[in-house]
Amino acid sequence: MTTRQDCLALDAADPLAPLKDQFSLPAGTLYLDGNSLGAMPKATAARVQQVIADEWGRDLIKSWNTAGWMDLPGRIGDKIGRLIGAAPGETIVADSTSLNLYKVLSAALRIVQADDAAGRRTVIVSERSNFPTDLYIAESLAQQHGMTLHLVDHVDEIPALLNDRLAVLMLTEVNYRTGRKHDMKAVTAAAHAAGALTVWDLAHSAGAIPVDLNGADADFAIGCGYKYLNGGPGAPAFVWAHPRHADRFWQPLSGWLGHASPFQFTSNYRPAAGIKRYICGTPAILSTAALECGVDTLLAAEPFGGMGALREKSIALTELFARLAEERCGAQGVHVVSPREAALRGSQVCLALKAPLHEAGYAVVQALIERGVIGDFRAGDPARLDQVPHILRFGFTPLYIGFADVWDAVEHLHQVLASGEWREARFNTKAAVT
Repeated sequence: MTTRQDCLALDAADPLAPLKDQFSLPAGTLYLDGNSLGAMPKATAARVQQVIADEWGRDLIKSWNTAGWMDLPGRIGDKIGRLIGAAPGETIVADSTSLNLYKVLSAALRIVQADDAAGRRTVIVSERSNFPTDLYIAESLAQQHGMTLHLVDHVDEIPALLNDRLAVLMLTEVNYRTGRKHDMKAVTAAAHAAGALTVWDLAHSAGAIPVDLNGADADFAIGCGYKYLNGGPGAPAFVWAHPRHADRFWQPLSGWLGHASPFQFTSNYRPAAGIKRYICGTPAILSTAALECGVDTLLAAEPFGGMGALREKSIALTELFARLAEERCGAQGVHVVSPREAALRGSQVCLALKAPLHEAGYAVVQALIERGVIGDFRAGDPARLDQVPHILRFGFTPLYIGFADVWDAVEHLHQVLASGEWREARFNTKAAVT
């Protein structure tokens, strides 16, 4: 049995431990929700204040030139590119994840339709457990393009659908509910062998695990700025297109800043070269500046081994949490629903409760939050809780989570379940955000 002293020894030997000093974390809080909203870097408040007071307040509109505001989307895009295996000039920061998915999925479908003389490729495939906004966007585009969105309940169903009917395979690399990780390179190769394109959502992998878009020969990717990239609530997202595709079509939201010469103010649209055409409107400078601070916290790990070292620690943290949760809380109905094989797991561990406590997940999470252990809850399918259970999600950001934190979090979970405190009424009142 691992003891807390063992975990403290691991923390003392951890070369990444000093990176925690980059963050403002409340005393007494074990923050295991970085997979939903990353912690705030200490540099962010001062940087945003600098933009407000100096760049906006003093220099006003001049800052588009003097402070380099116009260059922010590309400059930060290149920094993110270092985390996701993209070459300079291939990634741009723009808009939201949903809007960027609409752009790239639309472009992918147009490419497929242009190359599909027989008109046979009319199916978009994704997982039913994919993040809902991805499915809603895909459903909308399927209707617009006269296609069908086919959802699978299990990844084992995907290979049978890699055929001459498939247009686009749209997947989130790390599933937001279970933490299951796809093998991007193998899946992309299989889709390409079937003549289809791939669209990858990196919301739960960028900044959490090593990603190599060019190495995987992916087609399109989008991702979130406010989870593992620590960009702040509602931070801008990013978009990537393989150079072989970037210039083929306009993206559908052809805004002024994606124009080849936006300050010519012509009445007709002429798309910029490459990824720059995927910008739509004027960037939100305050939130984009904050995002850069978040991305820099990850780049600070490069002298220690970068994403490879962060991944190694992430695996150790998640394995420890999964094992301790079942050892300490298994008798109370806790079981791990995330893959136990490290290669199949992102940087999160998801738990479920067995009957008769299978409906208690929300209340248990609320009781943990009151104790300072912050995770979150995702509802299952009431008609199929045996297959799609309620989920207690815990994300492990190795930049600021240590091994003793893991031990303490599981101890709190054990106490919440053993004492029955989760039954108190205040923990069973649903809030707007779960």
